[in-house]
Parts: sequence; C-alpha cells; structure tokens
Amino acid sequence: MGYMIGVDVGGTFTDFSMFNTETQNLLHFKHSSTPEDPSKAIVSGILHILTEQCIKPEEVSYLAHGTTVATNALIEKKGARLGLITTKGFKDLMEIGWQKRPSLYDLLKQKPESLIPAGLKCEVEERILYDGTVRTAIDEEGVRSAVRYLKEQKVQTIAVCTLFSFINPVHEQRIKEIIEEEYPEVYVSISSELVPEFREYSRMSTTVLNAYLGPVMEKYVHRFEKSILDSGITVPPYVTQSNGSVISIAETIDCPIKTAVSGPSAGVIGACYIGKQCNIDKIITFDMGGTSIDVSLIEDGKTQLSNERLVEGYPARIPMIDIVTVGAGGGSIAQIDDGGALKVGPKSAGATPGPACYMRGGEIPTVTDANIVLGKLNQERILGGRMEVNLKLAEKALTEHICNKSTLSMQQAAAGIISVVNSNMMRAIRVVSVERGYDPREFTLMAFGGAGPLHACEVAQEMSINTVLIPPSPGTLCSLGLLMADTKFDISRSNVLIAEKENLPVVQSIFEQMIDEGNIMLDKEKVADKDRSFSCIIECRYERQNYEIPIEVDASMTEEVMQEMINKFHTEHNRTYGYYNENMRIQMVNYRVSAVGSIEKPDLIEKPVNPDAQPPKPIEVRNVLFDVEEGYLPTNIYQRSDIQPGCTICGPAIIEQMDSTSIIPPKWIAYTDGFNNIRATYQGGVK
Repeated sequence: MGYMIGVDVGGTFTDFSMFNTETQNLLHFKHSSTPEDPSKAIVSGILHILTEQCIKPEEVSYLAHGTTVATNALIEKKGARLGLITTKGFKDLMEIGWQKRPSLYDLLKQKPESLIPAGLKCEVEERILYDGTVRTAIDEEGVRSAVRYLKEQKVQTIAVCTLFSFINPVHEQRIKEIIEEEYPEVYVSISSELVPEFREYSRMSTTVLNAYLGPVMEKYVHRFEKSILDSGITVPPYVTQSNGSVISIAETIDCPIKTAVSGPSAGVIGACYIGKQCNIDKIITFDMGGTSIDVSLIEDGKTQLSNERLVEGYPARIPMIDIVTVGAGGGSIAQIDDGGALKVGPKSAGATPGPACYMRGGEIPTVTDANIVLGKLNQERILGGRMEVNLKLAEKALTEHICNKSTLSMQQAAAGIISVVNSNMMRAIRVVSVERGYDPREFTLMAFGGAGPLHACEVAQEMSINTVLIPPSPGTLCSLGLLMADTKFDISRSNVLIAEKENLPVVQSIFEQMIDEGNIMLDKEKVADKDRSFSCIIECRYERQNYEIPIEVDASMTEEVMQEMINKFHTEHNRTYGYYNENMRIQMVNYRVSAVGSIEKPDLIEKPVNPDAQPPKPIEVRNVLFDVEEGYLPTNIYQRSDIQPGCTICGPAIIEQMDSTSIIPPKWIAYTDGFNNIRATYQGGVK
C-alpha cells in the first residue's frame, strides 16, 4: 500500500490531494498558506492529513508540489544579486529590448525594473558569426578579469549570454569553466544550456531570469527537502514545471525559470484528465482562486503550449502551458476610484488579512464579501464548516467603502462587484479563444479553484457557452493535477532551413541529437524504457515572416512527413491569420522534442448511475441574488456529498462542499455523472 500526495500552493490556501493506491480512495484538504515560507504550510498540512488518517510518513510513495517561490521572487523583486557577462558591445541589450512598448498608447508607461544592478554588466572580447564560425577568439584574461570584478562586487549569481551561442556554444562553455575556476561558489546560468535558440533578447532575458531566481530556488528547495525528510517522508519530492510536468529537486535548482507558472499548469493537466474521462475534448479552463483567475484552452484533448511569454514584463523563452492570468479572485479588492467608477482587482486581500468576512482584520470589501452578502456563499461557515465567516463585517466593509462613496445600495454594490469581476474574467476567456481564432460557444467551460464554480455559469451565460463542467473537488483540482502529471523535458534547437527535401538529413540529425539528449535526462530521472515517449515539433513560417507556427511532426522526417508538415502549416496559418499562400516557400526555424516519462497515476473509478436518482433534501433554503435577476430568490442549498450519480437538480440552486461552492443559476440544470462531475447546462436558449 502507498499514498500519493499532490500539493498546490496558492496565495490564500494550500491545497492537498491524497490517493490511496490500494483502496483507490481520494482525499482532499485545504490549509491556510504561509507566504513568508510556503514549505511551512506544505509540511504542516501533510502532517495534519497523515495524523488524521493514521498514516505513517514512510507509507507516502509519491509527493509532488507546485511552487510559487519563483513567481513571488520576481513579483517582489527579491531575487539574487546578479551579474551579466556578454559579447563586447551588447551589455545594454536588456535595456534596449525590442521595439514593443509595455503599453502601445501609454507613452509614459515604464519598462520593467532592471534585474541587474548598475555596473554589474560586463563585456568580453569574443565573436561567433551566424553560421557558428569563430570570428574573434575569446579573450580569456578579459573573462577572468570580469569574473574577479563581479566577485569583488559580491554577486550571488552570474548570467552568461553571447551572440550566436545557440549555433556554437564553445565560448559560453569556456566562460562557465573560468567562472567555476575563479568563483566556484557562485550560481551560473548560460544561455546555450538553458535556451539554445535564436533571438538574442529573448535568450538573454530568459538566462537573466533563470540566474536571478537560481539562488532563491536553491535555498527554498533545500529547506523544503529537509523539512520533508524531518517529517519522516522518505521519497524525494517532485516539483511541477510550467509545461505541466514534474521534475526532480535537482533539476529545479538548475532551471528555476521553468517553475514560473507551475501551479496553474497543474490545474490544466487535471482538467485534461477529467475531460478524457467525460469524452470532452474541447475545454476552456476557468481556474479562479483567492488572488487570480487562470484561463487556458484545451483542443482535441491537448493543452496549448506557448514557447515564450512575458514574466513580470520580461520574455521567458521556455515551454509553458498557454495560460492567461487576470487579477480577479475571491480576495480581489473592490473600490470606488477617483472618477466614481466601481473597480475590482487586481490587488488582493490574500490570506492575511483576507476578506472582511474572514474576521482576520480585513476591512476592505472583496469579491468573497460580495458573494456572502448576495447569499451565494454560506453566511456562517465555509470550508466544510471548519472556518467561520461574518456577514455583518462583509456588510460593514461594503457600506463604508462602496455605498458611502457612491449612490449604490448594499444590494447594488454587491451585485456590481460580481458584475465587474465577471467582466474582467470574460476578457481573459476571449484572449484564449476569440482572439486566437476559436469560437468559445463550441467549448465546455470547466470551472475549478475555490471560487471558479461560484462564477462559472453566469460567466458562461454571458459568453453564450451552454455547458459548464464542475469536477468532484474543484477547489483542489490543481493538487489533483499534480498526481496526473508525467516527467517531461523540453529540448530545442534553432537552424533556419527551407522546407525542402535537400534539408531532410540535417533535420533528421537535429532530432536524433535531441532524442539522445532526452534519453540522458530521462535516465537521470530513472524512467524505464517502456515508460518513455517522444514528440517532435518544427516551428515554421513563410519566408520574410518574423513569427512561427508550431507543427507536430514525426521524428523520422521523411519526404512524406515534410509534405504533411507543409500542408498542416498552410491550414494553421489560415486559421490563425485568415490567409495562406501555397506558392511561398516555408522556413523551418526551431526544432523541439518533448521527452516524456510516464509516471503511475491514480485510476478514478466510474460509479454506477441511477437514472431514477432524486435530489436530496436541501440542508437549508436561502435568499440569493443572482446575476440579471432583480431581486433575491429563495434557493435550495444542497450538500454535494448527498447528491447521487444520475441526479438532476434545476436552478436556482447552490451546492456546497469543503473546497468550493457551486452556483446553479435560474434556467440552468445540473446533472451528476458517474465520476461525480456536475454537468450544468443552460436551458434559456440563445442569449
């Protein structure tokens, strides 16, 4: 017998999912986060579960967690003191960046704060050309001088990025060797090992971000690892990557930037798993927590990957699940701005002091306070009765900060807060769907996170999405997703070639090298040969274009495979940009291999469905104000654990459980399937 534990650290709560591999039982738990040291909440939460369930720590067979340490260090600018070594003449590249402005129409909008202190950017004499030939040999004495200078300046980490190192890394590798000789205790990140791709600004930015986070993550990981060992758990823990996979502690220290959005990515993996159970292959995820909402799109049962995104204003060129995040969560603060308009977010009350109703000293109204005033949330206790809330404090916060500063009544203020936050979240859904050529009406909205099911049906109705799926434990889906994740390494190369048969041997050689590298990485993770798989992608563009489209290919790269790739590219280009041109030559730019190691996963069993199942007796009837309704409606409140598979409940209704509350508005019907998912369907026709 063994127990698999997944832990997701959020801004307000830390979520736990534990699976018993023998009995197939799945347990979920929520614990208040400890932002000053996330490992405290993780360890105390795990020990609470083990003690409560009478489980010995050594019986834990698998432990994985999503971390926000890297993200928080970037947001709070609490990374390590950083130095940069680069090619002579290019030390200001991080400041120059690219021609894009942070805000197109705001000329006063500031660029992101520099991560490299003044005077810590060093240039060295060396030059490699675009074809990999050495034009100027490296000045080793100049490198030693730069390293000694950075050591005198007490930098904790050094980023190394030289021109065209992605074609020929020899100079960067020598610089790393010299750093290890002169300053062995310093953390080093070199671009040719981290991101061997062209576009020098993105490559340098990613390397700088990685170096900035390295010592912070190293310190956290060692502290976390020690805490786990001290608790009696003997298995080495895994950490989630932004691409939705898990990696070992050692790999996390080498590439901390790969964990930048690790928590939300686990939720998307969990959504994929549940979608496959339900035979739903088109999903828009709606992950609303205490601080933010994370939205992603799943097509054909696969997550959408982005190979570059902005992290705190800087490009990070690493594979990440394509997630759009908006500062709209249960703890988002509501206020009347100087112009008299009602604004919600992006600032959050967090875990401390939290919403006013939490009785932890918060006095400013939040989305959670509005939901309690409207009757959508239990007005006495949440978290399955473990946490008291205070309706009067919520009303007081709305009165003092919204009603007294506007002409809004209490009812209008609370409803207005929900309307504003719903509008903010709809914009995020449009970004991942409409703005990328997808019709959201063809998708199912999957609601999870502690607050997702509270808002999903009303948001879906506004977007003309007719189906919402709510998993059995929506508030802890991210921690469940950690139990569904595989080990994966993403390997890349750049080589600009025309898509024609003369270049096939070069492409085949590139893929062979990357697959060999992937096998070495999977060897380190002790993945058996039978559990390994590889997927290959080529990023293509028309000649003279500046942006690529990823096309999945077979590693064999025969003439037939290349022709299929060309046909797919035309189709994708037409979907993305609205046109294609079969007469234009296609360039292959970047080559990617995902080396996947399959990990044992929980097998959730479908229960028999009773077609005659009737709704259980409501635990109470509460007056609730729903969106687009003019007044409060008497609404049945159900306990989710009382609802049998096969049961249908007509809205308005509210379904409560430990980790979340699901709102079924008027004109919606909720059906519970054999996996205990709630499938809510809108019955009001076209909006």
